[in-house]
Amino acid sequence: MEPDKIFIDIRTSELTLAQVLQEVQRIQEENPDYEIFLDGDAHAIAGRRRAGRGRP
Repeated sequence: MEPDKIFIDIRTSELTLAQVLQEVQRIQEENPDYEIFLDGDAHAIAGRRRAGRGRP
C-alpha cells in the first residue's frame, strides 16, 4: 500500500479556509483516482489512492 500523499501542509500554509476549500476542489479534479481528505494527525490535506482504480 502506498503512503498518503500530502497536498497542503496546513501548519505552514497561509491560505484562508475559503482558499483551502478551492484548492481541495482543484486537487480532486486533477486527481480523480485519489480520495482527498483532511488528515488531522498530519495537519494536512492529503490524498489516498482509491482502492480498485487502475490496479490489477
